Amino acid sequence: MPAEKLIANEILEKLWIYFMVNFITKLLLVARKDVILVVCNKLSKMAHFVVTTEKTSAEDLIKLFKNNV
Repeated sequence: MPAEKLIANEILEKLWIYFMVNFITKLLLVARKDVILVVCNKLSKMAHFVVTTEKTSAEDLIKLFKNNV
């Protein structure tokens, strides 16, 4: 049977549709940061780790997310 032409896999345009967010808290204070914000893409398992503090407001977390993910 002859070989067929290879077809490239479909590239997803909206990769970060489904993701999960978690916090690693109660860490030792280093450079005035004691929390790690973990954002993980459920499809590709790509993760981003952002350092912050426990006193960060919700608005500041949104800014951190936008600037780092």
